[in-house]
Amino acid sequence: MIRHYPAASRFSTDLGWLVSHFSFSFGEYYDPENSRFGPMRVLNDDYVQGGRGFGAHPHREMEIVSIVLEGQLEHQDSTGHRAITTFGGVQRMTAGTGIIHSEVNPGKEEVCLLQMWFDPEERGLTPSYETTEFNPAEMKNYLLPVVSKKQAGPNIASIHQDLTLYLSVLDPGRKLSFEQPEGRRIFFMVLEGKVTLNGVNELNRRDSARITDTASLLIESSTGARIMLIDLP
Repeated sequence: MIRHYPAASRFSTDLGWLVSHFSFSFGEYYDPENSRFGPMRVLNDDYVQGGRGFGAHPHREMEIVSIVLEGQLEHQDSTGHRAITTFGGVQRMTAGTGIIHSEVNPGKEEVCLLQMWFDPEERGLTPSYETTEFNPAEMKNYLLPVVSKKQAGPNIASIHQDLTLYLSVLDPGRKLSFEQPEGRRIFFMVLEGKVTLNGVNELNRRDSARITDTASLLIESSTGARIMLIDLP
């Protein structure tokens, strides 16, 4: 089953320095029917003005992944890590027993980022942080793994949950297929462009789909698209 969530259906907030679009319940937005998809708890599509950001704040018992789509994002945390990430970089933080961090746009131009939260497979983990870099050219007409528990490599961020996050850029007229075992689920999002899933479901920019009981997924784009696919338990 493919459930389509148009971009306009997301809850949005505008604080001036920050514009956010929430795919799941977060902060002031709470919908008991939209609080999770398997272990996926949060997907915030954030736009932060230059020189502004999220000051130091705590997290516990969560796997947090940040992907910068445009601009720069500076991370600092209580374990002593500091990093500036641009497009092609991924930040993964295990909050575990407790961590304090901040995320700030250090540049003059707006930063656009996706921040995702996932339940860990086990509680009480030691807090940790890593940044990885992937080659955007390798996304072309290919589902490139950038975060995974099962797939390892210097360009893949590790995570304490049985999931893999893929990014891809489809040229106009190209297709991709994805297969997964029975009983798993897929979160899919169009970052740019337009796609059709399994020849029926048409998704536009920032539309998403939550997919269950579907072992084979055919992704097509007549116009070209940039996409994210997350294979989840």
